[in-house]
Amino acid sequence: MNWVIELKNEVLNGKLIDKDEALSLVDAPLEILCDCADEIRENICSNNFDLCSIVNGKSGKCSENCKFCAQSSFYHTDVAYYPLLAEDEIISLAKNNLESGIFRYSIVTSGKKLNKKELEYMCNVIKKILADFDTKICASFGLLDEYEFRYIKDAGIVRIHNNLETSRNNFANICTTHTYDDKINSIKAAKRAGLEVCSGGIMGLGETYEDRIDMALDLRELGIKSVPINMLNAISGTPFENNKKLTTDDMRRIVAIYRFILPDASIRLAGGRGLLEDKGKSCFKSGANSAISGNLLTTSGITITDDIEMIKDLGYVPGIIDYK
Repeated sequence: MNWVIELKNEVLNGKLIDKDEALSLVDAPLEILCDCADEIRENICSNNFDLCSIVNGKSGKCSENCKFCAQSSFYHTDVAYYPLLAEDEIISLAKNNLESGIFRYSIVTSGKKLNKKELEYMCNVIKKILADFDTKICASFGLLDEYEFRYIKDAGIVRIHNNLETSRNNFANICTTHTYDDKINSIKAAKRAGLEVCSGGIMGLGETYEDRIDMALDLRELGIKSVPINMLNAISGTPFENNKKLTTDDMRRIVAIYRFILPDASIRLAGGRGLLEDKGKSCFKSGANSAISGNLLTTSGITITDDIEMIKDLGYVPGIIDYK
């Protein structure tokens, strides 16, 4: 018990823990670990809570073979297919989210990357949103290069999303149509273009705790301050449809360890949160301080109203957390 508290105090004094120290937390008493992680969160990040929502701006027929994904053209799932959403629908959803109390809106598209024509279309839509609404626009448009990132930044996008998904060591077990380094290089290009980056991964892909910790350390090295933690929602028809579901305590421990490694980050519960019995409430007392709310890409989420009520009950202040 004492060594967990001692490590917490070192983190509060500015220490960046190493891999061995992070691995030691895998066997720490859960309640002590989570309490310590929440203390780190409260002292370093205060009670600010960043809520965002996402829209599936282009769905299905993805060229990539990520084994967890319902949108991959390699697998037979019931996911809907459609090209880029109509302009009025994207704008309407942005308006609805803003009126519901969410001030960060992310547009996500399937595929390895949008082509030039698709980027031009999306950037024109984004300019219209920003002309009418005071909101933050984020985007997940694939593995773009620096020139393309500068182009979307000029349109008003402030943050891009690009999950590492898992560790370097485990990545080839998840996807073979692009590489871990493709992800890293695209993230670095976005940062050179002056964009914030949101990047995390999915838990429950068959990874070890060492894989989870290795990914967190890579995120820290990249300077990522918005870190989505997804829990696999096993989709019928994908190679991972029979993967064992993680428990709430599994997710609490993962979140707490990530808080020790990434003390000043927005640790964001994302996909799969609705599978947890308490919808993530206990994770928000174990170091997490952000969430994606509303419906997700191919699965249902949790209503914005319910999320805002829950985070206020926990003593958080919903709003926007900006990182450079």
